[in-house]
Amino acid sequence: MLKLLSSSPIHRLNPAAVPVLRPAAESASPLHRVINSLTAFSRSNRCLGGRVFFCSDSSDGSDHVVDAEVKSAEEIPSKSSAIVSTYPKPEDYLTVLALPLQHRPLFPGFYMPIFVKDPKVLAALQESRERQAPYAGAFLLKDEPDSDPNIVSSSDTEKNVYDLKGKDLFNRLHEVGTLAQISSIQGDQVILIGHRRLRITEMDKAYNKEDEVIKATSFEVISTLRDVLKTSSLWRDHVQTYSKHIGDFTYARLADFGAAISGANKLQCQQVLEELDVYKRLKLTLELVKKEIEISKIQESIAKAIEEKISGEQRRYLLNEQLKAIKKELGLETDDKTALTGKFRERIEPKREKCPAHVLQVIDEELTKLQLLEASSSEFSVTRNYLDWLTALPWGEYSDENFDVTRAQKILDEDHYGLTDVKERILEFIAVGKLRGTSQGKIICLSGPPGVGKTSIGRSIARALNRKFFRFSVGGLADVAEIKGHRRTYIGAMPGKMVQCLKNVGTANPLVLIDEIDKLGRGHAGDPASALLELLDPEQNANFLDHYLDVPIDLSKVKYLIIWEVLFVCTANVVEMIPNPLLDRMEVVAIAGYIADEKMHIARDYLEKTTREACGIKQEQVEVTDAALLALIENYCRESGVRNLQKHIEKIYRKIALQLVRQVETIDATIEQNKGEVDSDETGTTTIQKGNPVLIESSNPEHTDENSKEVDEVETNPPENQSQCVDNKSTDMEVTKEREEDKKIETKTIEKVLVDKSNLDDFVGKPVFHAERIYDQTPTGVVMGLAWTAMGGSTLYIETTLVEEGDGKGALHITGQLGDVMKESAQIAHTVARAILLEKEPENPFFANTKVHLHVPAGATPKDGPSAGCTMTTSLLSLALKKPVKKDLAMTGEVTLTGKILPIGGVKEKTIAARRSEVKTIIFPSANKRDFDELAPNVKEGLDVHFVDDYMQIFDLAFGDEKSHNTQN
Repeated sequence: MLKLLSSSPIHRLNPAAVPVLRPAAESASPLHRVINSLTAFSRSNRCLGGRVFFCSDSSDGSDHVVDAEVKSAEEIPSKSSAIVSTYPKPEDYLTVLALPLQHRPLFPGFYMPIFVKDPKVLAALQESRERQAPYAGAFLLKDEPDSDPNIVSSSDTEKNVYDLKGKDLFNRLHEVGTLAQISSIQGDQVILIGHRRLRITEMDKAYNKEDEVIKATSFEVISTLRDVLKTSSLWRDHVQTYSKHIGDFTYARLADFGAAISGANKLQCQQVLEELDVYKRLKLTLELVKKEIEISKIQESIAKAIEEKISGEQRRYLLNEQLKAIKKELGLETDDKTALTGKFRERIEPKREKCPAHVLQVIDEELTKLQLLEASSSEFSVTRNYLDWLTALPWGEYSDENFDVTRAQKILDEDHYGLTDVKERILEFIAVGKLRGTSQGKIICLSGPPGVGKTSIGRSIARALNRKFFRFSVGGLADVAEIKGHRRTYIGAMPGKMVQCLKNVGTANPLVLIDEIDKLGRGHAGDPASALLELLDPEQNANFLDHYLDVPIDLSKVKYLIIWEVLFVCTANVVEMIPNPLLDRMEVVAIAGYIADEKMHIARDYLEKTTREACGIKQEQVEVTDAALLALIENYCRESGVRNLQKHIEKIYRKIALQLVRQVETIDATIEQNKGEVDSDETGTTTIQKGNPVLIESSNPEHTDENSKEVDEVETNPPENQSQCVDNKSTDMEVTKEREEDKKIETKTIEKVLVDKSNLDDFVGKPVFHAERIYDQTPTGVVMGLAWTAMGGSTLYIETTLVEEGDGKGALHITGQLGDVMKESAQIAHTVARAILLEKEPENPFFANTKVHLHVPAGATPKDGPSAGCTMTTSLLSLALKKPVKKDLAMTGEVTLTGKILPIGGVKEKTIAARRSEVKTIIFPSANKRDFDELAPNVKEGLDVHFVDDYMQIFDLAFGDEKSHNTQN
């Protein structure tokens, strides 16, 4: 009897439990005799398979008979493998151990290692080897009914196997397994070699080797396997190993081999193993290897797509590396790190004596670091860029300064007209530098309205000093890193504007223009105004530290040191918008703007000349009169600067260019039509060459076009092959023929374009501004004031009128879109006017019984400022006294409740506005006399200016005798 014994679990990669079939004691039972007879029959008849019976004892004591089958002896090749001993034969040992396999079945011809943990099972296997019966049956363990065959959880499976005992475990085995040779036992590891199928109930079915269908199927399997084997060298090794140990391929072995090397799951492989019909087995194997082909094709297409995607970059990279290697081998080029190091050393070597010691130390350390870094690392790029900036800066390299005051005066006069006070301050700066031998590290702030030439003045200063010029605007700047630089650890880090400036100009003493400093922004990235303090403060910029360079840079003017002798010039429109700590570091030079006379000179000497050359127009082709320019300045370009004036002049010359081109095209067309003809008469003619208009005065003024003015004669030098001869004594004109005979030149006259006040509208449109002076003689209750505006300055009328009268109805109504300051000024003026009227005319109850309306014209324009109090008081008194003020009088100043006159601003702008309105008498506060004295003589010329500190002085000037003056020019 054979007993089925339960066993302990095995390793996770192998069967979890091994049921053991052990031989019983010898007996003379009928079953034993049947087995012996079958064995003898199988030995004598090799062509037949033998049916054997394994008897097992169940746990409950009942006997169960299990059929086991072995293949016929013909399936064993005549020359067996050396591993499988030829004697004894496997069929001689019909009593073997049954070993369960958990993951995959064992196919004939393949190895499989398993781990057996049960010492009883190991002892039985070892005993079988010692008894020269080294065989066991390997059967795949069935899955649980509810489990998914595609999902394997080894821990759960092993746990279930632990609980199986006896009959329950035996029932979990598949019916078909493999007769396996026990090749070796090392510890708990057992190596099995599959030999043939083993079925519990049936024998292998016979098949006809000459069957055409089987042959065709086997050929298709072989063909498909050939394609599969091409994709992997591992599968080719399987073929060699299989043929070496098993022998030649048969149809059955071909099916086994194909199923074994396929990637099918365990149930599909078990299905092939259980199939005893060779033809059906071949069909199942063919399906599996066909799937392998499809999987290989999909894998190949994926690999090809990926390869195509990266092959271009890889090929380029490989070619570049090969090129580098070839150049290096030929000595044409060193590697990247050596070349970079050599470049940086070559760049810093000429500056080594002038470069500060601490900078040289940093450069040497970074060069050493560069050699140790891999070229592909991110730190390598950071270090390379850092060295590039450090070695590119102009350490100790200066441009030779020129302190020639006369030359500087000439340059400033060439570039700018007027601005005497600004030029004087610049010349003072240059003179001090000449005496000291070096320029001061001062910060000059040029303030003034737009278009007055602040930026161009900075460029002229650089040219006068022979310094390099660099400009950067900080308008709207809200990031401190733009000034102080970024930390090198950030991606895309760069130094600040100051370091970039030094690299761009290539000298250590440039003139840096910081434009629009009054428009600094402030955002989440810090306060740039505070960052500029270190840059502009002479006490701090000696050790200016850029975050990127991380080495101190001296931007001050220190002699005998390696320094950056940077001269800073700042520009601003409104000084009040500059933060006070920053403004404290600067020396403000105000540029008030230009008066009409200065604009005339600038237009003639600079703007018109530049625009004419830019448009390609010759001087003799156009004439712009002084009246036209003056009208352009007064009616179109009244602002303080000249930028808008330049735009209008460019507009005029563009239209002139269009007119000239149209005239030339008309003349060319006429010449083409009348080519070969010449006109001659008693009046004489004017000749012009085609396509090249020149002006020649007609010999008979009576025949000149009435709509065009006479023009000066312009002599021309015709080519050598053309000549013209005019005989004034004769009525006939002889014309020398050209080299081409029978061709004559059409004669025409081109008109010179004239721009005058009368036709200015045709070029620039309707006037933008109108005369600010509304009245020749201001009526009662109206007084002309002077105001400062962004346009430079203007006259401003204050009007008052009576609304209604009655006892106790005294009140003041204000209009004109006034700000809070001017509203307060109006209330103060009303109080002061009542006090003065009470003093001058005690019997006059005007303000007590009259509602007064005070208005400032141009109600759509917001107005505010502390300089209208005097004008408002005078307007109210004029209405109360019913007496107009003096003719051609304008005033400005703030009045207090006690009648004191306070100083105002914008003296130059207000003076220019008064001159523009042809005002002869101006009243200023006494505190502004110094400001007026600093004005240019041409601004003060022809004005009768009075300076007052008490309102009663204004009262006498406005309403008293014309000869009464307290102070005068």
